[in-house]
Amino acid sequence: MHMQEWRMTTIAECSTILGDGLHGTPKYDENGEYAFINGNNLHNGKIVIKPDTKRVGLSEYEKHKKELTDRTVLVSINGTLGNVAVYNGEKVILGKSACYFNVSTDCDVQFMRYVVSSPHFQQYINSVATGTTIKNVSLKQMREYSFPIPELKEQQRIANLLYLLDQKIENNQKINDSLYAQARALANQWVDENNSDYELLPLSDVAVINPDTYSPKADWEYVNYLDTSSMTDGYITDIQRITPSTEKLPSRARRIIASNDVVFSTVRPNQRHFGIISETLPNMLASTGFAVIRSKNSLVCNELIYLCLTDNAFIEKMQQLAEQSTSTFPSIKPSDLGACEIPCPKDDSSHNLTETLKAMFALIAANHRENASLAELRDSLLPKLMAGEIDVSDIQL
Repeated sequence: MHMQEWRMTTIAECSTILGDGLHGTPKYDENGEYAFINGNNLHNGKIVIKPDTKRVGLSEYEKHKKELTDRTVLVSINGTLGNVAVYNGEKVILGKSACYFNVSTDCDVQFMRYVVSSPHFQQYINSVATGTTIKNVSLKQMREYSFPIPELKEQQRIANLLYLLDQKIENNQKINDSLYAQARALANQWVDENNSDYELLPLSDVAVINPDTYSPKADWEYVNYLDTSSMTDGYITDIQRITPSTEKLPSRARRIIASNDVVFSTVRPNQRHFGIISETLPNMLASTGFAVIRSKNSLVCNELIYLCLTDNAFIEKMQQLAEQSTSTFPSIKPSDLGACEIPCPKDDSSHNLTETLKAMFALIAANHRENASLAELRDSLLPKLMAGEIDVSDIQL
């Protein structure tokens, strides 16, 4: 089917219902079964329930629940615009920034997910949004968005192509999650079984914290900038390329990163903005919201440091410390990290552990690189497929 055979339609015409969530605040229950989600809980087609996501009980859910089904697509329309997810049975109630629409049976749900993920839609909502500090898109504007659509079989072929790429990315992430878990178990086992072969030392004794600082006088032609919000649980979602001669370089872009450095956000540790930078881009800077940690002890690899600093019990301890701070936001100081004790091998008896951890993290890094390539391919195909520029009629479902 060629583009000229596609018809123009709107989200309203492709939906049986379109609405948003609760305008206001529900009665929270920290032990509640249902998560109160907003637009920032929608990521790459999935609903992500974060550790700090508020919860509600059954009575609040019954009061504010919406008609969410396996044909529901969600889009963030307030604050952060354009995050997308497909509902998959999660126990949630929606806040006002989470718009939802239930896809009619003559349209493919995954195709509609990619419609609202497309650059054309993203440009549309950013162009019609009102508000200065907080951007907002109305439900009327959502209903009116128009786009070309092929017949159902071709919708399914297009969605299947893009979905296969997303599934491969998701599978790689699951493999990485498993590798992280195995590496953590291996390190814990070594600590438990070799207590005479290591001593607990302050992190500042075995690593340098914030070793290199960028000065604007260095006059770099360009900067690859990593903000704290762009890395969560080891996954980087965005690196900003900034040309200081024509663009304003954020004042927080000061931490110079080297390959294999550990970065750990000192603000709200429970949001888990941390990672290990396996390979840096040229001229790479991190926000001063990160503490950058680099081993200075040949017996302590950065991978072991990373596993120690990202242990759940350690994160909880840092969050409790952060909540005692007098800063605007709950935060710790780099010196707080420096005072934390980590197991430091007394000799090279830990060589096998070090080599195994390095090999596992190398596999994780390879999967990260493949995912970046797959995402780039998906993002380049998406607008062409959604505009009918690529013929998929011969693809077998």
